[in-house]
Amino acid sequence: MIRSVDTDIVVLGAGPAGLAAACAARESGARVLVLEREERLGGILKQCIHDGFGIERYHERLSGPEYALRDVDRLRGLDARVMLEAFVSNASRVADGFDLNCVNRDGVFIVRTSALILATGCRERTDRQVFVQGERPAGIYTAGLAQYMINIQGILPGRRAVILGSGDIGLIMARRMTLEGMDVVAAHEVKPEPSGLSRNIHQCLEDYGIPLELSSTVTAVHGRNRVERVTVAAVDGSMRPIAGTERDIACDTLILSVGLIPENELAQSLGVPLDPATKGPFVDQSGHTLVDGIFACGNAVHVNDLVDYVSESGARAGTSAAQHVSRLGQAMAGGAPGRTLVPVRTDTGFLYAVPQYIDTSATIDAVMYFRSRQTMPSGATVSADARGRPCFESRYSVLRPPEMERFVIPCDTLGATLAARRDDAGLDLRMEVR
Repeated sequence: MIRSVDTDIVVLGAGPAGLAAACAARESGARVLVLEREERLGGILKQCIHDGFGIERYHERLSGPEYALRDVDRLRGLDARVMLEAFVSNASRVADGFDLNCVNRDGVFIVRTSALILATGCRERTDRQVFVQGERPAGIYTAGLAQYMINIQGILPGRRAVILGSGDIGLIMARRMTLEGMDVVAAHEVKPEPSGLSRNIHQCLEDYGIPLELSSTVTAVHGRNRVERVTVAAVDGSMRPIAGTERDIACDTLILSVGLIPENELAQSLGVPLDPATKGPFVDQSGHTLVDGIFACGNAVHVNDLVDYVSESGARAGTSAAQHVSRLGQAMAGGAPGRTLVPVRTDTGFLYAVPQYIDTSATIDAVMYFRSRQTMPSGATVSADARGRPCFESRYSVLRPPEMERFVIPCDTLGATLAARRDDAGLDLRMEVR
């Protein structure tokens, strides 16, 4: 007989976003079930033994495990239900919520829930997704896998490494591998500027004498059983290899730090619309997707630079999901009006902005996260207008695509302006140099 579980909210994923969401939902009075596919809580933080986490949230420099433990302990004190090594094989909408077909080591079970919070994080791109040619010998690892091998398993991935890409995990691993005695030859970045945070460029590459070669990429991998060398080449403005610039580098390890992709297969199966710019769901300022009852937070929505902001979005989604469940009860009694969504529109200076919608009926501040499309020099200004009325303006010393920025528009500023909506009502974001 298949077991059945009934709850108010299911949180999928127990990384920093899922932990914060579960804690906030439980503190708001909802019954919460956390489903985590790994055998321990904490997500990627478990293998991030470097410090720098928690500066915004706790005003301390914590390691990844230290940061995660605070929310793990908090969740345990709230008596939320947690299922580890649990997977969702299928999800469907039903009249009063969602049915999830799940499996764990005890067998198959069905979970019925009123609301669903997607805190599924993101995955790393592989060599095939960036079209590196050659065979598939041993010695090719994503940066996250190499980090797991060294920090959790105590295994060195090799002796002499080349890094493709300059994402933050790859930069941190350049330092980590150097400290463990590996020879890190160089990091090659196909773009004309680094993809990681400036502080990581300085602390992980420059401080250890590891060169960063921009507008350069790995075009081929050579080796039968193990990587023996890679071919690198300069690229042009269209990021295509330039003939005649190829050279071979002897190495036994290739580390890939070529970007992250939000994990949203389950969201797609439930018909949740995704933003082509972020690869995550469209959400409002509460983390509510365009499908009623489904919330999303953290790196499942867009890739964040700081875990503090991942937790921030998780807490907001957890509180909002609990309020949604409460409103469902009111709606059955004839109350609780639905959402009124207006779009957030951006000019060409933005790579993306999240949230993509504002719910004019929500009593919550709009925390806006954004990235610029290109590096903006000193004097860049971001402003927001609600129905043509200025409601926010901030000046930045510099804006760079790799560095996410954040600002807050108070709900009372937005609410009064957007509530009296017309057909073209919305929040307009502009970026300019003055």
